[in-house]
Amino acid sequence: MWIVRIALSRPYTFIVFALLLLILGTLAIIRTPKDIFPNINIPVVSVVWTYTGLLPSEMAGRITSPFERVLPTTVNDIEHIESQSLLGVSVTKIFFHPTVQIGIALSQVIAIAQTILRNLPQGTKPPLVLSYTASTVPVIQLVLSSNKLSEQKLFDLGQKQCLLICI
Repeated sequence: MWIVRIALSRPYTFIVFALLLLILGTLAIIRTPKDIFPNINIPVVSVVWTYTGLLPSEMAGRITSPFERVLPTTVNDIEHIESQSLLGVSVTKIFFHPTVQIGIALSQVIAIAQTILRNLPQGTKPPLVLSYTASTVPVIQLVLSSNKLSEQKLFDLGQKQCLLICI
């Protein structure tokens, strides 16, 4: 009830507020960026090491642990590190603080991965280093199976249908 009294006693103030709201709202709508894939900062880098035939326990001890030990000393703005060792594969996810410049962090990770490669077991392949963006994160996964069709025919069918749906 009090706001009605103020509005009746000072009508020009409320008209100015309404016009100001209209102008600022229009400016906000015009200046808001629009994009199919907006730039979403996902500060995560994955490093995938491969060494064919190495057991998960040996993979963790000979490749993952040395890499994890050297990361915090050479790469800036690390929030935390997660690793998973499988048969012949090690995946290390490096989570950064939200304010990190991902390009600099990515170059630091690549540099230390190439440097430590000399100290790893002979035959270790250079790692695959991946940086996540909104366009690289999968949205949907399609699985096809059949008792009658061969794997090649299923692949062809999936590729043709995907092209028709995506176009």
